[in-house]
Amino acid sequence: MAEDLSQAARISYTDQGQGEPALLFLPGWCGSRKVFDQLAATTAPRLRSLSLDWRGHGQSESPRGDFGSIDLVEDALSVIESSGAAHVVPVALSHAGWVAIELRRRLGSRISHLLFLDWIILEAPPPFLEVLQSLQDPSHWHQTRRQLFDMWLHGLDTPGLVQYVREDMGSYGFDIWARAGREISAAYAQAGSPLQALTHLAPAVPVLHLYAQPEDPAYLAAQQAFAANHPWFTVSKLAARSHFPTLEVADQIAAAIEQFVVQEPAA
Repeated sequence: MAEDLSQAARISYTDQGQGEPALLFLPGWCGSRKVFDQLAATTAPRLRSLSLDWRGHGQSESPRGDFGSIDLVEDALSVIESSGAAHVVPVALSHAGWVAIELRRRLGSRISHLLFLDWIILEAPPPFLEVLQSLQDPSHWHQTRRQLFDMWLHGLDTPGLVQYVREDMGSYGFDIWARAGREISAAYAQAGSPLQALTHLAPAVPVLHLYAQPEDPAYLAAQQAFAANHPWFTVSKLAARSHFPTLEVADQIAAAIEQFVVQEPAA
């Protein structure tokens, strides 16, 4: 276990394994790095694996004031600096993908690949944007969170998955969930979609999106059509049933990561 003092909060992170590039596991909002425990343990024997808790999450310090996505970028940068890793591959769950994109903008070739897990990588659908707004409403956020949990766990009884959603994510209050709703909404409003944001990175960087949900074939087809015109982008549907595939198919994800990071980075 290592800790790094960022500008506003002490950031707790785990450092396993050796070598370059180092994987940097970035959890989504309102969840700790426990979501990566199994995956990081699987990748660490072959790839150095760093996993962090954002400020206000898990074992990291909670700042006194407000914070947003730009501060999460600083958290990630402080971990990279503290670890001494020269080259890093962010592995971002859900909306931590926005942080990963910004890391590439700032660090350039030190970020050789980007890997996203279960992200709404197309334009955000209106019902999802409505959920983000509801999370910012003190009178509705708790019901909205409960509905999200029920949707994520519908038909699933995997112990680690249920525990992570109900206990880990359920431990965060209105301040964190409202902040998540605000920051995620702002990212889509500014960028349009993650795919659009990625097209503005110059030079291009190899990107892999591994996802389990939704099951809609049109969602996969749209990404495959994008990939046909942007050879740096690859998508793969995982054999998992939840929004948190790291808790279901860690071995499958680890194998995909290891194969992906040996690719030569885009020129």
